[in-house]
Amino acid sequence: MLAHLFFVRHAHSVYTRDELQRPLSEQGFLDARKITEILKYEKIDYVISSPYRRAIQTVEGVAGLLGKEVIIEDDFKERKLSEKPADDFHAAIAKVWEDDSFSWVGGESNKSAQVRGVQATLQVLEKHKGKNIVIGTHGNIMVLIMNYFNERYGFEFWRELDMPDIYKLSFDHFRLIEVTRLWNREGE
Repeated sequence: MLAHLFFVRHAHSVYTRDELQRPLSEQGFLDARKITEILKYEKIDYVISSPYRRAIQTVEGVAGLLGKEVIIEDDFKERKLSEKPADDFHAAIAKVWEDDSFSWVGGESNKSAQVRGVQATLQVLEKHKGKNIVIGTHGNIMVLIMNYFNERYGFEFWRELDMPDIYKLSFDHFRLIEVTRLWNREGE
């Protein structure tokens, strides 16, 4: 029996230093509605999200269609890059992808963030066998999870993600058997 996890990278948000409460932008809300439209045909059983507001807001329309609450899972939150904002975000993120055990002061290495995200993913697969589950999350942690199951998903893949983006990961128990992208901004 296959399980399908629909990893949804959150839509565009209004930048604030408060990672937890950063809301979607006007464009983000428009894109969140499109995500709901795409996913309403996928027979979703549960909606899980990172505790970050922008991730919840991106998938709460799907939960509303189901008449269910969004289940919060802390381990799907974005990886913490560093204690303080990086002077050069792109250089800082490239460095952690070059060395998966490296971390900036107060931040998570790729390895530690991946362990956290993969454990949460495996728990979801174990608890909800054969179900279709939406997971509202973030770009880095999503790709780190995908990378665990298939190394072709790495830094360059992350750089090409849209905001938002949707990837359907099909599993036979804990074995990833297929990845399908459902978001296509160009196809609008």
